[in-house]
Amino acid sequence: MKQDLKTKFSDSSRGVYLFGTTPPKDGIEDATVSSIADKLLERLAHVEFDGLIVYDIQDESSRIDKPRPFPFMRTLDPRAYSKLLREKSEKPVITYKSVSQRDEAAFTEWLDEAWNKYGVRDTVLVGSPSSEGEIQLSLNDAYKVIEKHPAQYQLGGVTIAERHASKRNEHERLISKIDQGCDFFVSQAVYDAQATIDMLSSYARKCREEGITPKRVILTFTPCGSTKTLEFMEWLGISVPEATRFRIMDAHNPLQESIRICRNNLEQILEAVMPLDIPIGLNIESLTNRKEEIDASIRLFKLLKSVVDLKLAEAAL
Repeated sequence: MKQDLKTKFSDSSRGVYLFGTTPPKDGIEDATVSSIADKLLERLAHVEFDGLIVYDIQDESSRIDKPRPFPFMRTLDPRAYSKLLREKSEKPVITYKSVSQRDEAAFTEWLDEAWNKYGVRDTVLVGSPSSEGEIQLSLNDAYKVIEKHPAQYQLGGVTIAERHASKRNEHERLISKIDQGCDFFVSQAVYDAQATIDMLSSYARKCREEGITPKRVILTFTPCGSTKTLEFMEWLGISVPEATRFRIMDAHNPLQESIRICRNNLEQILEAVMPLDIPIGLNIESLTNRKEEIDASIRLFKLLKSVVDLKLAEAAL
């Protein structure tokens, strides 16, 4: 690996560009898993990216009363898929971990295996999707466990602008997570530019007040090609303003319209946030396994990367 993510994240003069993916469903043959990884990397062959994100998909039905638009399927261990992608791509991989299902001892064992068996070096911890159900380990307690662990993980956290829009305290959560060891943050998918601008502006202001250098925030974008995908986004808690929803649903080509919306949202965010000295990154994902949306995510990656690169070049003048 030419350069680790920690080094890239610490260079505020450059963007960081990641591609997010989910592990294949559990129980399929190793050869099929390998083929799925190859197809993903073939799509990314002509894209300049710094690394990958592998999500830990959980059944979030306790968070919301509405039925899940796409059925929940258990997936391969994210650590195993991360290892495979890292070996095939020779790029760093950030591995998500949902911490609430197991106790402290089991989480410690997960950390041991992740580091020694699977070569995980960068991880994002995720708490319970809701306060309902049995939570064996809180996110705060998981941060304490990883802080005491001998392995030197680069630790990231999740940030949700929608939470800031309702509770007005997401910036304080970010500061708290920095105190607990987080070196970077990955946002939920952005479809509400103003909510993200408000959250990042509050974060920058709080950092100035406390004399803290802002940690990098990686903004996630995803294409949306159908009403079903739109329903899934909203089920996941992604805020889609009404006018934006209508633009996608009524468009002759919803995928292309969603890409235009993502570009416009990113430009608005960068215009507002670049002067605040928050290092920015991009994470592009496809929320479904539909070929059209996966291909669109590659086009979206190229477009949004060029937008960030141009803004950074202008800022350096």
